[in-house]
Amino acid sequence: MNIAVFGTGTVGNTIGSKLIELGHKVMMGSRTASNEKAQAFVTKHMGKASSGTFENAAAFGEIIFNCTSGLGSIEALQLAGESNLNGKIIIDIANPLDFSKGMPPSLSPVNTNSLGEEIQKTFPSTKVVKALNTMWCGLMVNPAMINAADHSTFISGDDADAKRKVKEILQSFSWLEKNILDLGDITTARGTEMYLPLWLRIYGATKNGAFNIKIVS
Repeated sequence: MNIAVFGTGTVGNTIGSKLIELGHKVMMGSRTASNEKAQAFVTKHMGKASSGTFENAAAFGEIIFNCTSGLGSIEALQLAGESNLNGKIIIDIANPLDFSKGMPPSLSPVNTNSLGEEIQKTFPSTKVVKALNTMWCGLMVNPAMINAADHSTFISGDDADAKRKVKEILQSFSWLEKNILDLGDITTARGTEMYLPLWLRIYGATKNGAFNIKIVS
């Protein structure tokens, strides 16, 4: 499958590398076609990856992973061009963290909205699925790193077929089907995004990002 990965940071690199390992073709998108981090990603995966602008990547990808900084996600998708996004699944991993006042960052917005909802509202012809935004990127693609992969991840979205496809991708990342919890429509992304302030405090207290939560009952 041709997959676009928006964002050249650690998350985009980790997701893109895993997708290539699984046999997909990946184009990393950024603001400029000459982005150094994107070019380094292509060099790392010689012959299996490409890079370009957000517009280039959106046109290339059958599915789009949004791994950009959350406060810049809407702008990045606008730069991609709505015609290149129409009808496509956007897997939104980003969190709207505001670092303008230093650490720890604040979350914007809180409770009454979410980045996932804003993307869906701004690009109504897309199928937005919020996923993998509640953990360190190493665990996103390698859940077996802790507790024999027995811990929880969540998805939110309005389109049932899109969520089924995202579940398949998560299972290809070695997530156990029983641990992929569908929270409901895209408004439920508020809950997973609001978990980030707690995640950051746990990280700060433990100095270790390789942890996750598990739903037990």
